[in-house]
Amino acid sequence: MEAISEHRGKVFPLERSNVDTDQIIPKQFLKRVERTGFGQFVFHNWRFDEDGNRRDGFELDEAKFEGASVLLAGENFGCGSSREHAPWALLDYGFRVIIAPSYADIFYNNAFKNGIILIKADEDKVWDWMQKSEDGTYNIHVDLKQQKITDDDGIAVPFDIPGYHKEKLLNGWDDIALTLLLDEKIKEYEGKQPKAVTPLANDGIFK
Repeated sequence: MEAISEHRGKVFPLERSNVDTDQIIPKQFLKRVERTGFGQFVFHNWRFDEDGNRRDGFELDEAKFEGASVLLAGENFGCGSSREHAPWALLDYGFRVIIAPSYADIFYNNAFKNGIILIKADEDKVWDWMQKSEDGTYNIHVDLKQQKITDDDGIAVPFDIPGYHKEKLLNGWDDIALTLLLDEKIKEYEGKQPKAVTPLANDGIFK
């Protein structure tokens, strides 16, 4: 997982609440075994019709939001099934930061495990940022170390984040990396365990 301590990027306002994981990445695209390549399918059913033709009216496909890397969303973002493909798709598309009033618990943890900064912010503040970002020129700077969001107006807003997730993001540690940090203790423990007895080969006595 790539370490991240701060991020500055263009904001995309998704003015919808209760966005579930099937809306983020529909089930028909879950056949891949790699974590990459899902970005092209993010919010697919809102962007394309059943024949694969691009729909009109979904803001993410507008030229002004090209390169957006900060996603603003309504409450309960990431609800629905527990598929880890949802954060894979968002990250592969280019989103490094998501800001919303609340998240579904499983998505919240899955996103952190994959290197996305998730921030819970007051609903009124999220709405204010959404209004300011509608023209596609609005940027937000997130300082993870200082736990502070600064927008293009120079207004700084503090945010809370669980220390466990913060440390993993700052160091680029996924769950495997955390386990490897304890490699010496694991070897020490294993060295103290009784040696396994190798079964004797069948010599024909027992038939």
